[in-house]
Amino acid sequence: MKRQVKFVPNRIHVKTGDNVIVISGKDNGKIGKVTRVYTKTGKVLVESVNLVTRATKASVQNPRGGLIKKEAPIHSCKVMLYDENVKKGVRVSQKVLENGEKVRVSKKSDKQFENKR
Repeated sequence: MKRQVKFVPNRIHVKTGDNVIVISGKDNGKIGKVTRVYTKTGKVLVESVNLVTRATKASVQNPRGGLIKKEAPIHSCKVMLYDENVKKGVRVSQKVLENGEKVRVSKKSDKQFENKR
């Protein structure tokens, strides 16, 4: 039986490569880079956030096996885009430049975040 996902946003507000700050949970206040975005479940994988311990068997890559710490995804609503100018998490809006390109802009400091593709 497949696990049911409670809430999946239509569009995730962070992208791969963004610096984010965790705003709730056991890792509250930690800053990290988004390494992967899971659009179907509405989760993101952030560097050095939500570390879990997994027991692994010995294999070719890991000959000893044992306990390994690895990152687990967290829900996208628990992270905010981090602005270095303000040193806080910020909300973002979209702005259209003169050349027709859309960019994300911080609502606090008007800093532009480049769109990574």
